[in-house]
Amino acid sequence: MVEAFLGTWKMTASENFDDYMRALGVGFATRQMGNMAKPSLVISVDDQGVISMKSQSTFKTTEIKFKLNEEFDETTADDRKTKTVITVENGKLIQKQRWDGKSTTLERSVEDGKLTARCIMGEVVAVRTYTKEA
Repeated sequence: MVEAFLGTWKMTASENFDDYMRALGVGFATRQMGNMAKPSLVISVDDQGVISMKSQSTFKTTEIKFKLNEEFDETTADDRKTKTVITVENGKLIQKQRWDGKSTTLERSVEDGKLTARCIMGEVVAVRTYTKEA
């Protein structure tokens, strides 16, 4: 179910991420650093089915551990405190974050050896592309 996502992924492209962060309410200085960061995404799963998703960059490293379909508390890289649930739908990893009456969705899919993350906040969509490291 999540096997295609497992491994280490290096970001190779990022489109519209500044607009997405602005839509989330991220401040100017944090957006500047977020735009410069080229994070690696490390996705693994343990024997109990707990999935770990770690984003590592020179700016910041964040990690979430979760079970599919179970809501958990997440502190995001920009310090939002969210209620988050991650599901698998049509082969995509769908991450929904809710906070302060707002919500955003991150859709991750793997195709042709690339992981694509679509970050959606209202009308704003950012697309981040990762390639798998050997």
